[in-house]
Amino acid sequence: MKALLAALLLIGVLLLLNGVFSGSLIPGVSISPYVLQILCLAGINIILAVSLNLINGFTGQFSIGHAGFMGIGAYASAWITVTFGERILSALAFLPTLVRDSLLLLASLVVGAALAAVAGFLVGVPSLRLRGDYLAIVTLGFGEIIRVFILNIDAIGGARGLSGIPRLANFFWIYLFASVTIFVVYRVVRSSFGRTLIAIREDEIAAEAMGVNTTRSKVISFVVSSAMAGVAGGLFAHYLMYLHTNSFTFIKSIEIIIMIVIGGLGSITGSVLGAFLFIGLTEGLREFSQYRMIVFSLLLIVIMIVRPQGILGHREFGSFFARKRRRPPIDARTPPAIET
Repeated sequence: MKALLAALLLIGVLLLLNGVFSGSLIPGVSISPYVLQILCLAGINIILAVSLNLINGFTGQFSIGHAGFMGIGAYASAWITVTFGERILSALAFLPTLVRDSLLLLASLVVGAALAAVAGFLVGVPSLRLRGDYLAIVTLGFGEIIRVFILNIDAIGGARGLSGIPRLANFFWIYLFASVTIFVVYRVVRSSFGRTLIAIREDEIAAEAMGVNTTRSKVISFVVSSAMAGVAGGLFAHYLMYLHTNSFTFIKSIEIIIMIVIGGLGSITGSVLGAFLFIGLTEGLREFSQYRMIVFSLLLIVIMIVRPQGILGHREFGSFFARKRRRPPIDARTPPAIET
């Protein structure tokens, strides 16, 4: 019951913020379209960072192909709305426009997430038998293969890019799915399967010796992470209304890795913090266009020197405010009973 009330409260708050930010709730009261776009892109980055942290942070595998799965979700969901959108909307003509658009977006995101999950399974089964640098190289290669493959499909725009995508995503939908991503990853990590993933991260050989099917666990984690990246790609497509493969190069994968490294590998709230810090730094330094990347790189170096484990490390934000249990002094403890 509490979970349902919390979900309804979250939906209500997001609807209220979406109305205030866009100006649809109170006429004349809104925020700058530029700021709103930055907030929405930050929400998409949260989905990408939290989902990648499930692989890199909690499972201990180093994947550099996350942008490829984001691209699959983006193009698949956009193709559904561009090709079949009018038919779906006409079939749902008896419903209000807002409901029809919402159902179309959800249907396209389901398709994008499913195809990204299938691609994650096909990539994960052979590659996750590898470890360390070899795994990173293989996932990087698969990510580029996916991008080049999309680039050569004329049905989804090819080198021209895919345009004509309706804007179905907004602040509400982006942060709703960001919240769902955080909740799902949190529940996975706190479950018995999550403890299996952490055991693999700490010592994969020891986990295998204890009877853990490490390859199966890593593939499941990889598939879940890929599906979430597909959802992020679908929201990206239906917010910007245009897609090109240049948005899904390996540089994008590196950017997502930077987000989780800044926030802390193995920290969900650290991934959220890293996503906001990354887009805040990149946009805040836009005035210094000539030196932006130099300054940004120097800031990253300083963070890695001062906090090599990331800002939060393996801890969550709330743990810094949790009260530690005070142990009674040694003299006040009850002495153990002596058997006679």
